[in-house]
Amino acid sequence: MSHYETVIYEMYDQVALITLNRPQRRNAMDQALNRDLLAAILQAANDTSVRAVVLTGAGQGFCAGADLTLFQPVPTPEQVYDMILTYYQPMMLALLEMRKPTIAAVNGAAAGAGAALALACDLRVLAHDANILMAFSNIGLVPDAGATWFLARQVGYGRAFEITAEGRRIPAERCLELGLANKVVPADELREQTLAWAQRLAQRPTLALGFTKHALQHALLNDLASTIEFEARLQQQTIVSHDFMEGVLAFMQKRPPEFKGE
Repeated sequence: MSHYETVIYEMYDQVALITLNRPQRRNAMDQALNRDLLAAILQAANDTSVRAVVLTGAGQGFCAGADLTLFQPVPTPEQVYDMILTYYQPMMLALLEMRKPTIAAVNGAAAGAGAALALACDLRVLAHDANILMAFSNIGLVPDAGATWFLARQVGYGRAFEITAEGRRIPAERCLELGLANKVVPADELREQTLAWAQRLAQRPTLALGFTKHALQHALLNDLASTIEFEARLQQQTIVSHDFMEGVLAFMQKRPPEFKGE
């Protein structure tokens, strides 16, 4: 186990479980949590023994967004700009660019920047009593931390504007209907079921899954011809991998493959 001030970092087989640990503040993001969370994400990304990552929150909530005590006294516009670029931008990019599956196990509320954090993961498992809340407009702010980018790609412009403009809590089952959640599970089974899913993904060909993430992200921003060419470049790298050789051999021998993630 690694030691951080505001984050718990644990390993379960080949899965890194990163727990935001400011339960007294519903895991609201202050400078210490922003710093520790980015460091933990980068640790998982750079550790070759990690093949899947789970993010969750300690206590009663996933993440309440930015800690509003940071706004007392009210920061200058320049300070707000710098804070978003210093803390949120590298954190969200690190999750997006990580060549491993990431799952948010959402307990309680994922609000504001906390909602963006959950949406930055590849997959989301919500407890049955959890919710996602784009709370920015409720206090006269614009969504940040990449919330608009993630949300618009998940649900489309119209739904994204509705969700951000109205600032209402979206219950877990509605999140499932909208595609904001992949699964909804009983609250007391959230950790167990999410870790089990992550461990199954950790047995998959990690190199190929990481490249698949990049291919899907590329496809959202580019035309078909460019996407096919990008896929071809990625395929050049997977075709010489151990996992491709093992996958083909296992198929021919009619046995389950034993992928190594390389």
